[in-house]
Amino acid sequence: MQFELERLGVHESVDQVFPSAELSAYLSDLPVDVVGDEAVPDCDAVVTLEHREAFLEVGWVHSVQAGVDRFPFEEFESNDVVLTNSTGIHDRTVGETVAGYLLAFSRRLHEHVANGTERRWDQPAWDDAFTLPGTSACVVGTGTLGSGVADVLGALGVSVTGVRRSGDPVPGFEEVYANDDLLEAVADVEFVIVTLPLTDETHHLIDADVFEAMDEEARFVNVGRGPVVDQDALTDALESGSIAGAALDVFETEPLPEESPLWGMDEVIVTPHCAAFTEDYFRDTGDIVRENVDRLESGEAFHNRVV
Repeated sequence: MQFELERLGVHESVDQVFPSAELSAYLSDLPVDVVGDEAVPDCDAVVTLEHREAFLEVGWVHSVQAGVDRFPFEEFESNDVVLTNSTGIHDRTVGETVAGYLLAFSRRLHEHVANGTERRWDQPAWDDAFTLPGTSACVVGTGTLGSGVADVLGALGVSVTGVRRSGDPVPGFEEVYANDDLLEAVADVEFVIVTLPLTDETHHLIDADVFEAMDEEARFVNVGRGPVVDQDALTDALESGSIAGAALDVFETEPLPEESPLWGMDEVIVTPHCAAFTEDYFRDTGDIVRENVDRLESGEAFHNRVV
């Protein structure tokens, strides 16, 4: 698709991730007008976090996140709107966040932080803490996020296997299982880590059967999308002790409601959908936008095109 790009808007929803003004300033040297939210309806392209009906009138929408489940693909296609995303920029940030979760569990850091808020000196039992070398993790989803997780955890001595649709080998994973073998893949590992996007196929892919297949000493991590996991089944698994704990960055309802039992569980780490956050987020996003402006000008295909 080709169209004339004269005005690029940065939507105010971007402020939920980083200051939209920072991105606008970073892109100010582009050969197009870069404008703020108030001028978005008159733009040819928009950088955004959320969808708005007005975006069906532009030629190109760029999502600052890799996940694009909030955008109506069919409507974009019928209105000739190109959709691109920020896949490829979150591998290291999300990988380090997951490593932080695992280190918290292994070194009991989350427990010490909680004790510290109450000025309580309470050493763990002699056999509560452990080290990561020699442990194993199964990463469900071997794309950019999953590969980033495997890279960081591998450097910490964790044996990493993966699950993907085809089951074909992926660099960085010692073994890769097909989706049909998910229950086998999650058995007998210390950590199960989900990095999947939300699609019709992945909705509630992680259900009661998966938690039942996990070892009772295993811990669960989700840095993909909340609805990939049946949250009621996860809560039941935690409350019954069929798994040992969880670290969760994404949820079926966000923000996580105050009444959610997940808030009060000792072995559950809750973070507010920020696993990918970094001071360079706006630059990383801006570099993809900049590349696609260049590609549009030269008639090349869009990078990270989804629709």
